[in-house]
Amino acid sequence: MIPYGRQHIDQTDIDAVVETLQADFLTQGPKVKEFEEKFADYVGAKYAVAVNNATSALHIAVLALGLKEGERVVTTPITFAASANCVRFAKGEVWFADIDPDTYLLSFEKTKELIESKPKGFFKGIIPVDFAGLPVDLEKFRGLAKEHDLWIIEDACHAPGGFFTDSNGVEQKCGNGVYADIGVFSFHPVKHIACGEGGMLTTNSEELYKKLMLLRTHGITKENMSENHGGWFYEMQELGFNYRLTDIQSALGITQLAKNEEGVKKRNEIASRYKIAFKGKIKFQELPKGYYNAHHLFVIEVDNRKELYDYLRDQKIFAQIHYIPVHRLPYYQEIGYGNAGLTNSEKYYSKCISLPMYPRLTNKEQDMVIEKILGFINNG
Repeated sequence: MIPYGRQHIDQTDIDAVVETLQADFLTQGPKVKEFEEKFADYVGAKYAVAVNNATSALHIAVLALGLKEGERVVTTPITFAASANCVRFAKGEVWFADIDPDTYLLSFEKTKELIESKPKGFFKGIIPVDFAGLPVDLEKFRGLAKEHDLWIIEDACHAPGGFFTDSNGVEQKCGNGVYADIGVFSFHPVKHIACGEGGMLTTNSEELYKKLMLLRTHGITKENMSENHGGWFYEMQELGFNYRLTDIQSALGITQLAKNEEGVKKRNEIASRYKIAFKGKIKFQELPKGYYNAHHLFVIEVDNRKELYDYLRDQKIFAQIHYIPVHRLPYYQEIGYGNAGLTNSEKYYSKCISLPMYPRLTNKEQDMVIEKILGFINNG
């Protein structure tokens, strides 16, 4: 069986978890802080806040940025539902802009067109997604956001280790906070860094960092307590949540993070082999000059997608579809979200299929995947 994604747990990961299980803290201990500091350093951000999953991260990100009921946020329809759901958690309204047909990323031109079609202040923020591991050009989006007083949350769940090159020739790592207010990452098992479940927020704003820390833990703090208070004293300053990550998961995250550069390099080698095999025969995600794709996914487009999906499953190759456009999901349909002219997103969804992509995929396994796909296409 060849899945589309698979975690890689080795003895260093196991040893780190066992060591933490034998230590004094299973949660709210030193491993969480260590993971946060190492992750912030890895992406080049000033601050990082670990949480129990990326959905929680997105939720408190919109709250920290002050999103209120009825306020509007733009995002892509080609993403996991959580990128949009976080706006709904805060009783905001989601507006979808179409994707670029070649990169599959939120189209800057379509987003600009949408935002400029409304009066200033109509929208509050933008949530671009580094889809499949390919970074969004956040420099462009930052300029648009600045002009219209918008915040930006970078959904980088697919892209730890990815970067784009800005207009000054500087490589901007996903989640480094240079152009986005907050970055969000996922540690689900099929992602680059597998913690079972888990998420991380990154930011360069001390104010946002403190707000996120409060929201993560019930809105409770012991900081800045006066000497007149006993050691037990605390204050609940916000209506927060229990979104904490454990030390057990953090220990695993630390060892997984240490291997990410090697893992991303291997993912790019796998992507290169796919591209050589499919060039001129099958469409795949474009890689703009100066970009480094972290390759959570490798997506191709085919006309007979359902037939290929079923055929591969018969061959024990478990490809996947990423994603059903969010505006098509029953919940969003029921609250009035239609197609809204998302032509590129609709066309992409009718053809997309994600192939096996993970560091332990062997050349022999990949050759089998390529052989089966090309055979199917040639005979179809």
